[in-house]
Formats: sequence, C-alpha cells, structure tokens
Amino acid sequence: MISHGLHRFLPICFVIVIGHSGFSETAPSSFGYVLQSDSLSESKLAAVQKLANCDRDWIILDGRFSGDEPWSKADLKEIRACRPNKKILAYLSIGEAEDYRPYWQAGWMKKGQLTSDAPHWLGKENTEWHGNFRVRYWESDWQNLMLSQVDEIMKEGFDGVYLDIVDGFETFELQNGSYEKNRINPDTKQSFRRDMVDWIKRIAARAREGHATAIVIPQNGSQLLEHSDFLSVINGIGIEDLFTEGEKLQSRSHTKKILEDIRFIKDGMKPVLLVEYPSSAVRIALCKKMAEANGLVLLVTDRELRTIGQSGK
Repeated sequence: MISHGLHRFLPICFVIVIGHSGFSETAPSSFGYVLQSDSLSESKLAAVQKLANCDRDWIILDGRFSGDEPWSKADLKEIRACRPNKKILAYLSIGEAEDYRPYWQAGWMKKGQLTSDAPHWLGKENTEWHGNFRVRYWESDWQNLMLSQVDEIMKEGFDGVYLDIVDGFETFELQNGSYEKNRINPDTKQSFRRDMVDWIKRIAARAREGHATAIVIPQNGSQLLEHSDFLSVINGIGIEDLFTEGEKLQSRSHTKKILEDIRFIKDGMKPVLLVEYPSSAVRIALCKKMAEANGLVLLVTDRELRTIGQSGK
C-alpha cells in the first residue's frame, strides 16, 4: 500500500546503495507484468507470440488470458521457448477478493452492499479499486479458496506465483483512525503481520507440493522481510512505486524506509522486482538511474498493466 505525503526530488546522494550482484543464476535481469493480456491482442495466439518474442527473463501474467479462458500448457511452453530459463508466474491476490473471479458469487452483493449470504471473511470494498474487497486473510475458508487457486496455477504449468495485497495487514493495523505497528489480531492472538507471514508460508508450501522449484514472489509488504522465516520461503520481492507515484516523486521517508526494509532480501541474495509507473522521459530516466544504483530489477509500465513496458538493458 502506497505511502502518501510531500513529494520532493530525491537527490542521488540520498540513495542507500545495496549492491548489484550476488543474485542466484536463475534470478532475472528483466521482467514483464501483464494482467490484461487481451490488450496485447484480441487473439490469444497473437498474444502468446508477443509474449514469446519479448526479451524478458520473467513474465507475470493473470491466470486467465481473458475472462474464463485459461492459458494452456502449450501456451506457456511457447512463451518460454524463445529465451533460455524464461519463467512465467501467475498473479494471485491473496489479501483481497475480486468480484470478477470465478469464485465470486453474485449473491454476496446487492445494491452495492454485502448481503447475509456473503462469507464471514469478506470485508469492505477497496475505495481505490472498484470490485476489490478486503478479506480476513487469516480465516481458513478464504485460505482454502486461494489454495485451490494455487493448485490450479501449478497444474496449468506456471513456474510459480506472484502474490498481491501482501500488505493487506496494514488495513488492520489502522483502526478507528489509530495506527499500531504489529497490532494484535484478536482472532489469532498474534500480530496481523505474523498472520500474513504464516499465510504466505502456507501458500509456498502448497505451491511446492510436487513442484519443488516453484517460485514465490510477494508484492509489497516489505516490512515482513524482518521475519527470517518469511525471507527463507520467498524467492524475491516485488515493490511498486518506490521512487515515483506516477509522475509524482515519492517522499524521502517512504523511499528510505523501503530501501532499508529490502536490505534483508538483498543480503539473502534474492532479487527485488521494482515496478514504476511514470510516463515522462524525465521520470523514467530517474527511475532507471535509481534502480541501477540500488541493484533493483526495474520495470516501467502502465498502471493498468496492459503492456509489456520497459525492462532490462
């Protein structure tokens, strides 16, 4: 979840340099992140060819090309074929429910309000993303629903999962206008952060059942990197809006805090996938300079994730 505040220029001398090398041989030097693949082409065949021909080491895709149309193993094989060791990860939101997913039931909502038929784990709609709803991610019914999605992803032939709304714990740390770090969840008697760590560990274990090399990448929630057991089960981390927020510059405090957090994963020689969303040449150049200075794998793309964007040399 993005921090807001005063947006000031980040001078290069401010950068906390955390190095360039030390990644495993399988770590990417470039990646793509396309959740609306039908924007690449109305034809899945043509979209597969575009993804196959793009020069990216890793590609993050929605589990469906469009609507209910899944990617086939043949599709994924063709996308990988043009680049050695190319990996394809499936996007999965684990901290919010989405009303356009197959698991969503129409009876859960009526006239913009949750009904009595809505499951207990389902919470309020995210005001910034229509159709996305907060969830009590520690509840077993929600987790079992998502684990069935993980099973499907791995069965379809993806190389792993890219997990979104990992920072969903922040919603529960802010209650009645009061923020408390490591706030205790009355349901579990441990912190909301600890609940998220345990949740991701469960996902990782499930993905690796029969797929020992399955890649698990959480997006945002860098505060969790101080938990050694969290760090040990993930293969890297995705970070959005580190230096910019669209055309705005992030506050110094936001950038500094995230850079300090990701030292944990850099020390573990695992990659940081940085996603920035500026469109101006000046801001793009700044992101490239800052990412290179800090040893981050940068993707500059559109916020709607409709295009392949810019990544790599």
